[in-house]
Amino acid sequence: MRKITLALIVPLLLQAHTLAELFDALKHHAQTKSDEMSVQKAHIAKAQADARLYPTIDLFGKYDNFSVPTGMLPIPPNTLFPMIQNQNIPQPFSYNIYRLGASISMPIFVKSIFTYAEKAEAMARSAQVKKRINRLKNEAVIVGTNANFRYLNALEKALEGKQRSLKETQKTLQIKVDSGRAPASALYKINDGLNQIAIAKNNIALQRSQIVSTIEGLTGIVLDAPVPMTQTGNYQSGAYASLEPLRKKIEADRLGVRAEQEKLYPALFAKGSYVRSYGDSYNNHTGVYESYGDIGVILNIPILHMDQYEAITKAELEVASGEVELEKAREELQAKARALESSLPLLDNSVSLYGKSVEDKKRLLEIAKVNYKNGRLSTEEYLRYEDDVIDAEAKRYKAQTQKWQTLMQLAVIYANPIEEIVQ
Repeated sequence: MRKITLALIVPLLLQAHTLAELFDALKHHAQTKSDEMSVQKAHIAKAQADARLYPTIDLFGKYDNFSVPTGMLPIPPNTLFPMIQNQNIPQPFSYNIYRLGASISMPIFVKSIFTYAEKAEAMARSAQVKKRINRLKNEAVIVGTNANFRYLNALEKALEGKQRSLKETQKTLQIKVDSGRAPASALYKINDGLNQIAIAKNNIALQRSQIVSTIEGLTGIVLDAPVPMTQTGNYQSGAYASLEPLRKKIEADRLGVRAEQEKLYPALFAKGSYVRSYGDSYNNHTGVYESYGDIGVILNIPILHMDQYEAITKAELEVASGEVELEKAREELQAKARALESSLPLLDNSVSLYGKSVEDKKRLLEIAKVNYKNGRLSTEEYLRYEDDVIDAEAKRYKAQTQKWQTLMQLAVIYANPIEEIVQ
């Protein structure tokens, strides 16, 4: 007997999961990895902005064909005059010139580059906070869904209790019908009650399948049963921290406006190049190789850039739009949080009241069973007592589920760590 018991229990223990395992699986699932990719993209954008401060170096090769002899490089007069006087000296002018060289450019002072780097850093902070908020939302979904799972299992257990009760009544009633002491219609009503239980259990199975699918989609774990949960803390009210990603984004957008405005500031660049040229001199067709280099500083002062003015207007509109969206979200969260906070103690009270109601209705059902057996109660009235017990139990379990879901919603609104509230 002990071996049989162990054989039944061990597989159940191996399949059991905990809430901590679900949360840990969430951190490594595709849902969270997607948010991590967004954070990495934001960091790459920051690195791209910083990279614009570094020199740009290019190698190039070039071939030019001209209609008149063209110089390979600038020639000072003192070098050119001896070439004119002595035609045996190849002159660095040719119809066809081949060039190979390198160029370098570097910003010395471009104010908008620094501001764009600040914007990219602000976007990275926004992505990081959004990742945390999204994880909290998904953890809240897991807890709320698991609470619903527990509700369905408890409701199914209550229905099974009603089913056992009706089957006992069915056996007793069958004897009465067979002996002619009760009409067959009474048995039909009991049979219909059993059928209604079967329909309710089938609907529970459908809802349970959806619950399992939801948790699997977030964690990759397929649950056979709800995981145990215990409330170990409470939500902490304060600022609506769930809006922090949007606040960070608006901060980044403001920096974007400043960066667009700074594009109209003077900018200082350094540029240089080195070129090695080859061609046949036009005066005596002798091959000529020449090298030429330059380095300089460029000051660029924007005077009129209409497209940049429009870019500034667009960036300002983006900020205004974000601020309106933030205010709208804040007002909605304020109303939602107020409603949830007021409903939480009411749900606690409902659980307690429904618990007392269940006990009272179970006692009334026991009395109704005795009266029904003694013929002092009709079948409809007896079934009504059975239904009252199930209805009260369903309401109690639903109130417990709503309490969990309300608590999780408040935790997300205030960005409280859910792992410290429930285990």
